[in-house]
Amino acid sequence: MGRSRNARRGQGAEAVVEAVDGGLAQLVPDRDRARAWTLLIDGAPQSHVDLDDPAHLAFEYQRRLGHLIDLVAPPGRPVQAVHLGGGAFTLARYTAATRPRSTQQVVERDAALVQLVRRTLPLDPNARIRVRSTDAREGLAKIPDGWADLVIVDVFSGARTPAHLTSVEFLTEVRRALKDGGVYAANLADGPPLAHLRGQISTAAAVFPELALVADPAVLRGKRFGNAVLVASAHPLPVAELTRRAASDPHPARVEHGRALADFTGGAAAVTDAAAVASPAPPPSVFR
Repeated sequence: MGRSRNARRGQGAEAVVEAVDGGLAQLVPDRDRARAWTLLIDGAPQSHVDLDDPAHLAFEYQRRLGHLIDLVAPPGRPVQAVHLGGGAFTLARYTAATRPRSTQQVVERDAALVQLVRRTLPLDPNARIRVRSTDAREGLAKIPDGWADLVIVDVFSGARTPAHLTSVEFLTEVRRALKDGGVYAANLADGPPLAHLRGQISTAAAVFPELALVADPAVLRGKRFGNAVLVASAHPLPVAELTRRAASDPHPARVEHGRALADFTGGAAAVTDAAAVASPAPPPSVFR
């Protein structure tokens, strides 16, 4: 495995560049935070981690998922969480910091990336975080029935969500792994005409009765490519508090649910394994 180090930056740390299974990984030190790093794969930002403050979430979509982690159970109560897609384990670290004694499983297919992150940005040895290097759907199949309070899906291959993680059959497996009151959350990326996002909402609605979508209003209006967080459960979601938190973020987001969310789908069909395709690739301008 080739490894090189770039010029010194920031607080004296050096960027780490290493080939991993999914492409070229870069861990770039944050100029403003002494022990914080951004992970990029083939130039696309994937994660930001502050080892001194794992409760700090820098990316907009991760902040939105952080709100959900805060609301999935009473403050500080340990939870059982599954993270499909590991990156730099940002949200697992956040959960461990804000909900001590939580038990978490991270499924990250890229074994070389897992090794790089573990070596360069080590996990708290006291955190109950188990990492499996396998395909997300295969890893999910090993989760016992009704085990998880929360399943977070944040999987990208070449900046696209793989097709087999977009279907009714996949979400049926997610629901199997969730406790009765558990919550599913997915980081989705799409741009105009939002066909992928609309289809994913319809797909979730085929499996879960309660849905919400958190996104930048410009993304929802089809003005630009961006991230949206889709949330689903068998039980009512904390929509009012999620709305309040999303609106007060440094980058405010809107929460859609109920009839407005159903109307937003425009009658898009639910996706099955037989018809599933990967999410659209972002335009090059997104990462400039």
